[in-house]
Amino acid sequence: MKKFDAVVIGDANIDLVVAGLNQIPQPGQEIFVNNMTMHVGGGAALFAISLAKLGLHVAFNGVLGDDGYGHYVREEFAQYGIDTSLIKTSKTSNTGITIAINPETDRSFITYGGSNMELQIKDLDLLQIAQGKHVHVTGYRGRRNHEEFIAMAKLLKEMGLTLSCDVGWDDSGEWFKGVFDLMAYFDVFLMNETEAFHYTGFDHIEESLRFMASYSNHIVVKLGPKGAVAMKDGRITYHSAFPAETVDTTGAGDSFNAGYIYGHLTGQNVETCLQYGNVCGALSVGAHGGSTGTPDKDGLEAFILQFGDHIKERMEA
Repeated sequence: MKKFDAVVIGDANIDLVVAGLNQIPQPGQEIFVNNMTMHVGGGAALFAISLAKLGLHVAFNGVLGDDGYGHYVREEFAQYGIDTSLIKTSKTSNTGITIAINPETDRSFITYGGSNMELQIKDLDLLQIAQGKHVHVTGYRGRRNHEEFIAMAKLLKEMGLTLSCDVGWDDSGEWFKGVFDLMAYFDVFLMNETEAFHYTGFDHIEESLRFMASYSNHIVVKLGPKGAVAMKDGRITYHSAFPAETVDTTGAGDSFNAGYIYGHLTGQNVETCLQYGNVCGALSVGAHGGSTGTPDKDGLEAFILQFGDHIKERMEA
C-alpha cells in the first residue's frame, strides 16, 4: 500500500501580493497601495495545495528556510493535510520570497529564490518519494539539469510510479530540444501555449501537438483565456475556458494542473480532466493568492452542476 496519492517536487515560497501600485516610488518617496497580502507561493506548492483541497493525500518535497516564512509555509501545508516529512530545511538560505505587483493587470515580480535554489534533483531520496502512487515534478531547467531529470524519471518509472511534469518557462532562453526525450518518461506532460511554440518552433497549436505526439502519448497545453487542449493517444481534445472575474491570475496554471491531474488520477477521461482543470483555473483567478480561490471537491462539483451545461463549449479534432 502506498502512503500518499501524490508526491509533489519543487518550489515553495512566500508570495507578497501588492495591489494598486501604479508607479515605482522614486528615491525617498513613499507610495500607498490598495492592499498587501501574504500567501504561499511557488508553482509546486500551489499545485500541491490545490490537489490536496480536492481530497487527495499529498506529500511535498522541497527546501525551506529555518525562518518565520518557512514555518508559515509548513503550517499552511498542514492545514490542508499535506505531509511535510520530505521537506528539507536549509542551513544557509532563507525561504524564498516573490513580490507580485498589480496581479489584476500586467503582473510584475521581484523574486528572491532563497532555499528553493538548493533543491537538486540528483540529491532526492527516491525511496522516500516512492511512498507515493504518483509524482508531479517541476523545476526543469533544460540543459542545466536535463540528465538528472532523465535519471530520476527512469528510476521512478522502474519503481512503478506514474509521473507528471509541468515543464515551465525556460529562463535561459535556449528552449533545449532535449525536452522531447524527457517527455517519453512522463505519463502526463504539461505546458502552456507559449512554451509549446518556443519548444517546437511552430506557431499553431495543433502542429505543435502533432510534433510532440511522436515523443509522448499524453500532452496537455494551457491556452489561457481560450481554455486548454490535450493530445492523448493521437487524439486532440479541446475544452474552452469558463468565464471568470479576474482578481489575481497568479497560480491559475498550477490550479489547472491540479484539476487535470486530479481527474487523471481518479480515472476520468481526457474531456473531464480538461473540464476539471478549467474549473480550477477559473475559480483560482477570483481571489488574491495562487490557491485561495481553488475549489475543494464539493466546490468543483457544485460549479460544474451550476454552470457546466450552460457555458462549456467542446471542440474535437
